[in-house]
Amino acid sequence: MWFQRKPKNRRLGREQVLEVKLRSSVVRAARIRLAAIAFAVTFATVFSVYLAWRIGEWALDTLVYDNKAFAIQQIEVQTDGVIAVDQLRRWTGVKLGSNLLALDLASVKRNLELVPLIQSASVERILPHLLRVRVVEREPIAQINLPRQRPNGGIELGVFYLDAEGFVMVPLDPRQRAVPANQPGDSLPVIAGLNANDVQPGRRIESPALGAALQLIGAFHQSPMAGLVDLRRIDVSAPDVLVVSTGQGSEVTFGLQDPDVELRRWRSIYDLGQRSGKAIATLNLAVSDNIPARWLEASALPLVPAKLPKTLNTKKKHV
Repeated sequence: MWFQRKPKNRRLGREQVLEVKLRSSVVRAARIRLAAIAFAVTFATVFSVYLAWRIGEWALDTLVYDNKAFAIQQIEVQTDGVIAVDQLRRWTGVKLGSNLLALDLASVKRNLELVPLIQSASVERILPHLLRVRVVEREPIAQINLPRQRPNGGIELGVFYLDAEGFVMVPLDPRQRAVPANQPGDSLPVIAGLNANDVQPGRRIESPALGAALQLIGAFHQSPMAGLVDLRRIDVSAPDVLVVSTGQGSEVTFGLQDPDVELRRWRSIYDLGQRSGKAIATLNLAVSDNIPARWLEASALPLVPAKLPKTLNTKKKHV
């Protein structure tokens, strides 16, 4: 009797298994519903955003970018130099009738500043129909003459200009000018001794000697020597000095530093020669003490009057 088995409630066991299975199916169904709801909400959100974006894009195109109420009717150009306004308008690449709000102002600015003759440009929208452009031109203060091959054979001198920062420019076509060019006799100082490979329009020549030569030209026009002699040629081929040739037949050597000091010393020596009836043949201002100088009788040199001093950085002076 002790080992007699007790009867088991098989029905109760089956009910517990069924109850566990029922709970699992309920949880699974709830998870599926939640996943479906989450997917539906995500899809609806994404679709709503896409629909709003497309509607906004359509509204922008219809009401703004394709709206003829914002068509460009006038391109106002202001410049401080000599380039013709019509030429500047062509360089902007903007056509009348284009939409003012759809215009890429940065692209217009870049188109202008890629022209070597232009230093900087600003572009502004004036609603509803006006595009305003302001241009600052580069002012040439020196020139470079390099031999080049003619299209039909032979060799000719190609002329390039330099501004005060050493940027290389090509001469402006007379048809692109707003004012007539200066007379041929009113030429700029010629820079000699540069490497021809460094002369690239639109690029700056990085050379300490050239920088000193351009600084000397700027200082000369404000110096006591302005109006007494003309700077015709500046040789920058030597590493530590500048050799200047004047229109009055003198050759003057400068150092690369302190052009103002050296110009004042030049004036003192020039005045000394004038009082004694002498003219400077050669003068070495790069030497601080016991300045080497060679004199000629003033009557032995051709009388070439110096031009009136020009004020740099006042536009309308392009050659």
